[in-house]
Amino acid sequence: MDPATSEQIVPDSEHRGHVARLPQPWRNLALLARFDRPIGWWLLFWPCAWGLFLAGGTARWGILAWMLLGAIAMRGAGCVYNDIVDADLDARVARTAARPIASGATSKRAAWIWLLTLCAIGLVVLLQLRWEAQLVALGSLGLVAAYPFMKRITGWPQAWLGLVFTWGAPVGWVEASGFEYLAPLGLLYAGCWAWCMAYDTIYALQDREDDALVGIGSSALSFGRHVRAGAGGLYALATGCWGGAIWLVRPDPLALLTLAPVAVHLCWQVATLREDGADPLVKFRSNRFAGLLMAAACYVVGSV
Repeated sequence: MDPATSEQIVPDSEHRGHVARLPQPWRNLALLARFDRPIGWWLLFWPCAWGLFLAGGTARWGILAWMLLGAIAMRGAGCVYNDIVDADLDARVARTAARPIASGATSKRAAWIWLLTLCAIGLVVLLQLRWEAQLVALGSLGLVAAYPFMKRITGWPQAWLGLVFTWGAPVGWVEASGFEYLAPLGLLYAGCWAWCMAYDTIYALQDREDDALVGIGSSALSFGRHVRAGAGGLYALATGCWGGAIWLVRPDPLALLTLAPVAVHLCWQVATLREDGADPLVKFRSNRFAGLLMAAACYVVGSV
């Protein structure tokens, strides 16, 4: 990869080589949708799997595949929309200045066309769901539209992201069981919210200095010297809520043991977190594995 190509790919890309092989216009679209960083679609997808499995849909592998496609498309659409709204801010932050719209490599018109294309894919996925789940999925649109503006008006935009990025849990649950029994879903979703807020607080450690200079909000700034305690408390809340959801589905102490692997993993994140250098990104990305561990727990409980 030549130096010019390297400069056009943001520092936290996971698949630089694959992206670099694309023709320039396609490369810009791939970067806009964060196809070079699959961690985002995994984090969007896992709550879908958790809701589906815990509600008893452990044999619904076809719909799970559709949900994965939907997570890829809609995470990409959300990123494109975010970059359109945040182009002025991204240009002033070192880690995001190379993004295609902020750097001027892609026009906003082209970005809007790409956004609509990704939404069309999302619509195809939506039509595969039962009508109740379709209604739940559509209920997220207002939250998604408002999210890019949260960092401008609050010091806790991660709290809003927690509502947006884990909406797949209600979609998956309702797809599997409809609206008949929602008590476990409330606790599952609350745990998802806390999990998302914690991991995105860790992610935001990378931008603390730039965010402070630009004047935008971040939980990594709002927690101040207590980021580790804040993330740890949120992970503890997540684990407790997930335990409550599992208990409501299967009131058996053995069922709670399925949470042990993900709880240990989240404890490891907090205990070994270093708040500078590359470690926040490493810990953030490790939540792909945390999501898999939680999916295994929900599958075991939902299978019985």
